[in-house]
Amino acid sequence: QLQLVESGGGLVQPGGSLRLSCAASGMFLDYYAIGWFRQAPGKEREGILCISISGETTNYANSVKGRFTISRDNAKSTVYLQMNNLKPEDTAIYYCAAGGYYCSGSTAGYDYWGQGTQVTVSS
Repeated sequence: QLQLVESGGGLVQPGGSLRLSCAASGMFLDYYAIGWFRQAPGKEREGILCISISGETTNYANSVKGRFTISRDNAKSTVYLQMNNLKPEDTAIYYCAAGGYYCSGSTAGYDYWGQGTQVTVSS
């Protein structure tokens, strides 16, 4: 069974950067589209970015356009979320998830989830 573990979260000042990692084990990451989601307190889980098996990326959140990018290294079984110019409203728990061949912005499109990593943007 596929297992996902996120890392790289933490406290960062506004305008700063973080790179989150999603490490997979148990099965080859090559077989899955990988999405990044986030959930702020009191809000629903929101789809941010996804990368398909073929490497195509899809952005589901206009608020992160031009600031966040997603990439994958299948050899390392890891997907990355590079976050630049962070804002206080980016504060949330960030999750990665694995689904089928194609990307989806809905949580229903994913079968496997990591435990999440906290990102806090504050001065």
